[in-house]
This record gives sequence, structure tokens and C-alpha cells, in this order.
Amino acid sequence: MTANPRLGTRIGALALDNPVMSASGVFGSGKEFADFYDIGRLGAVVTKSVTLKPTRGNPPPRIAETPSGMLNAIGLQNEGVDFFLAELLPPLRERARRVVVNAAGKCEEEYVELVSRLAAAPIDAIEVNISCPNVRDGGIAFGVCSAAAAGLVKKLKKVSGAMPLWVKLSPNVTDIVAIAKAAADAGADALVAVNTLIGMAVDIETRKPVLANVTGGLSGPAVHPVALRMVWQIARAVDCPVVGVGGVRSAREVVAFLLAGASAAQIGAMNLVEPGIAPRILDDLDEWLRLHNLAVDDIIGRLEA
Repeated sequence: MTANPRLGTRIGALALDNPVMSASGVFGSGKEFADFYDIGRLGAVVTKSVTLKPTRGNPPPRIAETPSGMLNAIGLQNEGVDFFLAELLPPLRERARRVVVNAAGKCEEEYVELVSRLAAAPIDAIEVNISCPNVRDGGIAFGVCSAAAAGLVKKLKKVSGAMPLWVKLSPNVTDIVAIAKAAADAGADALVAVNTLIGMAVDIETRKPVLANVTGGLSGPAVHPVALRMVWQIARAVDCPVVGVGGVRSAREVVAFLLAGASAAQIGAMNLVEPGIAPRILDDLDEWLRLHNLAVDDIIGRLEA
């Protein structure tokens, strides 16, 4: 397929045919959606989190609908990096134009070994999930502490080589700009904003939490205003590219992220509602740009605020 010059964008050194990506966690490794459309149309496929060893995840129930959103407490269930590299990556590489692998760990040593393995794989970028709890530091997430985030990114940059290293930020912090600046200053090639917001749901009849884990990550249209605000704040504070994620359900949210300063946007929970949503959004985005006689590059960071 010939690239459309209106839609092209860049995340640092990585050129994308368009700014529409899947978000980690809802797209598996691409094969689940390949029956619905050609996933090669996406600017990039971002995989579900991959860990060093197989991870069983949390007990069910672990998904709950909420007003304009969804709570999940899957717990990073996956078969581990060996299985991913041997079984999941080859067919994904054949289907996708660009492949970004989300990487998660429990401590710095796990992250370093995992990123070292992925840096040698035929992929286009690594998206580091720093919302994971650091088991060596009492369970605090790397992404809620500037020093922890910076320390982790510095160590990962030493082993990632030429592979672009994106850092996915947690919104569950007092000052996301401080975390973003710490990660950018430590060498992150791009920042992805944001991961899910912590929430919970209660069954008032049983007087129990709906999720077995009690709390979970909130995603879906409800979180878009929060994610948009954070992208706007981050983009004004750092020099590295930003990728917006949270509540995308139409081309309007993609355009809003671009205007706020993002260079691309990811589609998350709405993939589960409308499996063919990505090509629809991509077509609508192209039409919007055509009608306004604009290209993606013309609107990045052009919010008049």
C-alpha cells in the first residue's frame, strides 16, 4: 500500500505511515484483529505487555464495564518473552508495518534483561511500561517517582542500543510533568501518555468489589479529557515526541491529541467494542485533513491555548 503523505508522522527517528496505533493490552499481538482488517494499515501495532517469564495474571473477575469506560485487572497475563519471540512475533512481523513491543518487569534487573532481548529482535521500538510495581522497593511503581523512573530509563538506554525506547507514563501521580521530564532527561526517545487510571467498582447488592483484585485500570472514553490534559502539559515541557493514548473513539480524539502536542495516538478499549474501529478512524482522519487542506505535521502542537 502506498503511503499517504497527508498522514505521515515521526516518533523521533522512527517514520510512521500514519499516526494511528493500537494501544498495549487490548490488541494482543495482532492476530486477534487480523480477521477484521489488514493491520498493516496501522501506523504501528503495539503489543500486549511482554514479561521476562510467563505470567498468569490476576484471578477473575478481572474486567468490569463502567459508565463510558472499562475497568481491567488482567495482571499482565502473557506467555513470556521466549514464547513471544518464537511464536507471536514472526506472524506479527509479516502483517504489521511497524511493531512496538510493550515491556514490563518487577525490578530493574528484569527490565534490563527483557529490553536486552527485545533490542536484538526484529521490531521497531520498545514501549516500557513503568506503571509496574518495583518489588525491590516495597511495591512502589517506577512511574510514580521521578528518581526511580530516571534510574530505570538510564539503565535501559545502556542496553537498548539503537532501538527506540518509549516510556509509557502512569497518570496516577501528583505531577506527571516531573515524571515525564525525568524520563526524557534520562534518555527516553518518546513518551506515551497515559496508562490507565486506578479505579474500582462495587456490587451494592453483594457489598463486594466487582473485580477480584478490588481495583483496576480505568480506560475508555471517560478518561480522554484527563489524558488530553496530560499530553498537553507534557508536550510543552519536554523536547522528545509524545504519543497520546486514552479514550480514542473517533478521529476527533486523534486530532485533539495531535493539536495538544502528540505526534501519534493509540486506540485502546474501543477496539473491544468495535474491532474494526482503527481503519474507520484512519479513513475519517484522512478525510478531515483533506477537507482542511492539512497534513498531520501541520497540526502537531498547534493548539491555540
